[in-house]
Amino acid sequence: MGEARVQVKLINAGDEVMVRRGLMIETQVRTYEAIALVDSGAVSTVLPVEVSRKLGLVTVDQRVAQYAIGYQEVVDLTEPVAIVINGRKTVEQTMILGDEVLIGQTVLETLDLHIDCANHRVIPNPAHPDQTVNKVK
Repeated sequence: MGEARVQVKLINAGDEVMVRRGLMIETQVRTYEAIALVDSGAVSTVLPVEVSRKLGLVTVDQRVAQYAIGYQEVVDLTEPVAIVINGRKTVEQTMILGDEVLIGQTVLETLDLHIDCANHRVIPNPAHPDQTVNKVK
């Protein structure tokens, strides 16, 4: 497992849809930037409640979150959020808990990023540094 911190831009994906449909102007899209903890031991993306509120996200479901110590709790799951790291973008639902933005394996896999543990940074997959490549089989 590895950890690093990285600049991340979070975007209300529903707002982006509204812009594409001509129902909202681009300057109204709600965004949030943070230095996020990227942890290969985590699966999902996690947002603190205040970040979710700033993005105007709605809770659409609930999931069970299991912590490293084995404790479990039911937490809220948001509508889709766009996540931009190192110029690469994906969209996924996020869990609401904690006090910092946490990026897990699903974003790393989707964006084809690796954690460089020796230098505590997130880098593109060396096999395809110029573009995201996702396995489909």
